[in-house]
Amino acid sequence: MPADWSDLRVFLTLAREGSLTAAARQLDVSHPTVARRIKALEDSIGARLFDRLPDRFVLTSAGEELLTDVKAMDRAAESIHRRSAGLSDTVHGTVRLSADEAMADFIARHLPRIRHGRKCVEIELVASHQLANLSRREADLMIRQDVPEVAGIVTRKLGRTAHAVYARPDLVPSDPSPDTLRAQPWIGFDEAHVYMPGQRWMMALLDGLRPAVRVNNWLLLREAARTGSGLAVLPCFMGDADPWLHRIGPPIEEAHTEQWLLVHRDLRVLPRIRGVMDAIVALFQAERMVVEGRAAVVAVAAAAE
Repeated sequence: MPADWSDLRVFLTLAREGSLTAAARQLDVSHPTVARRIKALEDSIGARLFDRLPDRFVLTSAGEELLTDVKAMDRAAESIHRRSAGLSDTVHGTVRLSADEAMADFIARHLPRIRHGRKCVEIELVASHQLANLSRREADLMIRQDVPEVAGIVTRKLGRTAHAVYARPDLVPSDPSPDTLRAQPWIGFDEAHVYMPGQRWMMALLDGLRPAVRVNNWLLLREAARTGSGLAVLPCFMGDADPWLHRIGPPIEEAHTEQWLLVHRDLRVLPRIRGVMDAIVALFQAERMVVEGRAAVVAVAAAAE
C-alpha cells in the first residue's frame, strides 16, 4: 500500500525535530498521535525508520533513504501551494506582510496609502522578530534589515533607517556630552536582543554597564521612554513622530540599518503582491527624510527661520 502523504509529513517533521514532543508541537497534534502515525508508516513500508534512543529519534539507513524522497515531495508540495495562488483571481485576495514591531508600526501608520486603489486586497500585518518561511507562505512579503541566505528569495532595497537617542522632555540633559549621557538612566534590550540597532553603541557608552530597564521589543522600549524610565535608542521614524519624546543629538552613525523587502520568486508576479510591493517601495521613497532621521532637523530649521 502506498504511504499516506499525511504520515510522510509526520515522518519529515520528526526527522527534523528529533523528538516526539517537538514534532507534536510543530504539527499541533498529540504526542501519541505522532507515535501512532510513525508506526503506521513503518508498517506500510515494512521497515524501521527510526532508532528510538532515550533522548531522541535517530533515522535508520532506511529512514535516511526515505527522507531524501520525502524532502523532494515536500518541496514540490510547497511549490504547488505557492503557485496555486496564481490560479485563482490574482487581483483579489490577501497579502501577508511580516516585519519587526517597529517597522510594522511604521507600516500600520501608512496603511491607507498602501491600500489606496487596492481595496480589493486584504492585508495581514504581522509583527515578529522571527523570519517567516516564504517557501511555505507563512508570509508573502517580509521587511528585514538582513537578507537571509535562502534559495528562491528575491530582494529589493527599501532604504536606510536611522536611530537616535530619545527621552521624555523633562529627562533631556542640557549637556548631551558622553559623560553626561552616561550618568543618565537608560532603557535597552535584554541579552537575547542585544543585536538590535544601537544597543552596542549604548553598551559602549555605558562602559559595559547594563541599562536599568530592559525589554524585548521596540514598542515596550518606546513606552518605557515615554513614561520617563530613562533614555533609549529608537528608530527615528518612531521617535521623531512621538509627541511625548524628544531627540537628543543627531542619528547614531553606527546604528544605521538597511531595510530590504523580501518575496519568493514564485509570488512576485502576482498582481496583488506586486501592487503591495510597489506601494511599499513608493512609501519608503516618499518618507525617505523620515526614515533617515532628517525630517526633524528640517522641521527645526524651518521653525527657526
